[in-house]
Amino acid sequence: MKPGSARFTKGPVERALARTTLQMLMGILAMVAFNLVDTFFVGQLGKAELAAMAFTFPVVAIFGGLALGLGQGASAVISRALGHGDRDQVRRLTTDALLLSVVVVTVLVAVGLATVDPVFRAMGATDELLPLIGQYMRIWYVGMPFVVIPMVGNNAIRATGDARTPALIMLVAVCVNVVLDPVLIFGLGPFPRMELAGAALTTVFARAAALTASMWVLTLRERMVTRRWAGLSSTVASWRRILWIGLPDAATRMVLPLGAGAVTRLVAGFGKEAVAAFGVATRVDMFALAVVMALGSMLGPFVGQNHGAGLFARVRRGVRSSQVFALGWGLVTLLGLWAGARPLAALFNDDPVVIANIVLYLRIVPFGYGLVGVLMISSTSLNVLERPLHASALTILQMFGLYLPLAILGAHTLGLQGVFVAALVANGIAGAAAFLVLQRVLNRRAPLPPGPANPGS
Repeated sequence: MKPGSARFTKGPVERALARTTLQMLMGILAMVAFNLVDTFFVGQLGKAELAAMAFTFPVVAIFGGLALGLGQGASAVISRALGHGDRDQVRRLTTDALLLSVVVVTVLVAVGLATVDPVFRAMGATDELLPLIGQYMRIWYVGMPFVVIPMVGNNAIRATGDARTPALIMLVAVCVNVVLDPVLIFGLGPFPRMELAGAALTTVFARAAALTASMWVLTLRERMVTRRWAGLSSTVASWRRILWIGLPDAATRMVLPLGAGAVTRLVAGFGKEAVAAFGVATRVDMFALAVVMALGSMLGPFVGQNHGAGLFARVRRGVRSSQVFALGWGLVTLLGLWAGARPLAALFNDDPVVIANIVLYLRIVPFGYGLVGVLMISSTSLNVLERPLHASALTILQMFGLYLPLAILGAHTLGLQGVFVAALVANGIAGAAAFLVLQRVLNRRAPLPPGPANPGS
């Protein structure tokens, strides 16, 4: 690799984004499938195990959010260095981002292991579920380095405009997961039956495979990592640049699962069948929005490279095309899930109450998918345009200013259906607000030219 070759600064905008999004989609779908496979096999153990898995999701998402935030910060500064053509800076920032992830994860492993029972008891987990949750989380925490570090590494690779390699790395992880999940959960062949502990151990093995692959790519193939020590002041300077974008993003991603945990506790008041259904439905959300997630993953490097090169017309066109696509995809998924809600729900559990609750969710929440996509696109763009606090404020508004208070109100007035309606309303308002904020930032950063332009050339 030549770290300085900015792939996104030339050629038609839509074609570049479509090509890399399709490549990235393979990896995004693989990681969504990663969670769905776990949910499927754990669902075969029973309602209690499925409910325990649902309780772990917000906490796992908190730490995953930290990793993604650090990765977003790294991707933003690396992509802008690529736009400037500064090869040495690309290597320095990549190396320092990986070092930062090691330091952070060491602290978080210790905190996580010490707080398993009090955290999940505060979320509303019963004495019946706490041992099951502990089986999963104590193993997951030990394997956290294998979750965080490859996420940062893959974001560094994506910053170059290479979507295929991170997708293949994620596909490797999901293949390991698919193979080992039934073996360790149910005890096939010479392996003992480990149930939820087996699901957690499989996750650790799969993520370790991803770490090995990403480090090989960064160090040996792409040569984006340097062994040269630039001194503490240089490292801290890199960390400051990464954290200026990454810390607000990570903090937002870590805080949001706290809101999700509060909603899960609210849902728990309607029984473990409701919690099981909610856990399945939120994973279906991730699968349905995978295309927009893939587009957002590549829009960040696109905006960063073109911003760094001063090609603001291309930035505008890329953002606008992405927003239009997000709205269209939201309509497609709404129609599909409305028609297929019941057979899809039956894949995960055969309890009629669980199925009915999943169907209820999928007949309400997807009406807001299009504006959820706009929120995703806008947040990614704002981060790379050095407006991370704007992006964080919009996402926190969606969860704590809208969803959580409306869910409390909805639960008391309409029951479980009211919680789902609250999600729809919150997503719609936040998505519309994100569109307006991003337009204002773009107008200030790069006002529209007076004459016609051809940014797609």
